Amino acid sequence: MELVLETNNLLKKYKNFKALTNLNMHIEKGSIYGLIGKNGAGKTTLIRIICGLQEPTSGNYTIYGIKNDSRAISSVRKRMGAIIESPSIYEDLSAKDNLLIQAQLVGMPSFEEIDDLLKLVGLENIGKKKVKQFSLGMKQRLGIAMALVTNPDFLILDEPINGLDPQGIIEIRELILKLNKEKRITILISSHYLDELSKVATHYGFLDKGFIIKEISKEELIKRMNHKLILKVDKLEEFVKYFEEKNMPYEVIDKKTIYVYGNYNLSKFIKELAKRNLEVDEIHEQEESLENYYMNLIRGNAND
Repeated sequence: MELVLETNNLLKKYKNFKALTNLNMHIEKGSIYGLIGKNGAGKTTLIRIICGLQEPTSGNYTIYGIKNDSRAISSVRKRMGAIIESPSIYEDLSAKDNLLIQAQLVGMPSFEEIDDLLKLVGLENIGKKKVKQFSLGMKQRLGIAMALVTNPDFLILDEPINGLDPQGIIEIRELILKLNKEKRITILISSHYLDELSKVATHYGFLDKGFIIKEISKEELIKRMNHKLILKVDKLEEFVKYFEEKNMPYEVIDKKTIYVYGNYNLSKFIKELAKRNLEVDEIHEQEESLENYYMNLIRGNAND
């Protein structure tokens, strides 16, 4: 397993406030890593440190195996692209002119891939339209294009869909997946939109009180998330008796509703109930959401 980023006991203090505390994080090459945490948990501080905009108080980190105190760290950062908080865009210029300026700023005055980059982010047919006439989603895609000018293989996005309408969210989602799958770019995403994050992330890091309380792959997360069947029934007592006999975890919600926890083959489950003359009025499958999983982790951490 090759790591693009690894942090080791990162600490960041501002006078008496600890923004990060002994933070350990691991981002695998080729992954889409979803960084999840409430406001004030330390997400932006962490991203700013990784990008070299701030120094940690103690601890260290490596990018592609290069330590942050190495002279080579500035060279390896050229393999990174980032949007932190909001992209820096000149509103009175076109997308193409913004990319030209960005290329000059990073030392690429003869940048010739602008048209390809605009096509990659879906802005190839906008002509000389000024950025101030763009939708918020178009501006966000331009910001990502600017982060891609150096052709990075590690991209950091801080709240990339914040404030976007549903269409804009879909466009950013598709772009993120395209960059990861077709361009093989490793991506770190910090986002409050957990439902949307669950559609793209391959790995997760849950941040609370300045440290990572859990890192988990999408596959492992699916295994750990609670799965349940929601049954609407008439003879509640008989269902309870059956689940007790079979030692099946259940929960009575009201006089007609019962939850059965675990993964079951739905057709086999219904057939088994029918053998006991237990008829179900309605039955639905439901899986725990990423948001619920996160909240349970936070509650557990608060009780530690």
